[in-house]
Amino acid sequence: MRISRKSDYALRAIFHLAGVEPGKPVSVREVASQNDVPRRFLENIMVEMKDAGWVKSIPGRDGGYSLAKSPKDITIGEIVRRFDGVLSPIGCVSVSNYVPCSQECRCSFRRVLLEIRNYTVRLMEGANISAIMSGQVVTNDEVFSDELIDGLGI
Repeated sequence: MRISRKSDYALRAIFHLAGVEPGKPVSVREVASQNDVPRRFLENIMVEMKDAGWVKSIPGRDGGYSLAKSPKDITIGEIVRRFDGVLSPIGCVSVSNYVPCSQECRCSFRRVLLEIRNYTVRLMEGANISAIMSGQVVTNDEVFSDELIDGLGI
């Protein structure tokens, strides 16, 4: 599974807003510059996040955006689903975007992809912004672990 840039940028913005004083508005310009996100793209993302009820906009010279919900009430799963649509690796194991496949009745690997979907959904829906922020940052030693380095495409 790979999330889109739109989901990535939305997550960066949500985490940025969750890291400031509650209710304090932050300009799109500040969020964009501190998180390496194109400002114009972020403006559209912020409107979508406002429509979803995660952020609110504060008008005026000192305005901007702040979280509309508590960080513990926003999950990575709902953000990715909003911007990417589905969390399924392939269409034949998707509920909302199911795409039939002629090989379903005899597919040997469909079970594994269904289990990946289920695990991914449980993990992402259980991962709220507040809990994630209290965790540790991933190190490159973890990413490039010798245990998995031989797997191409990881």
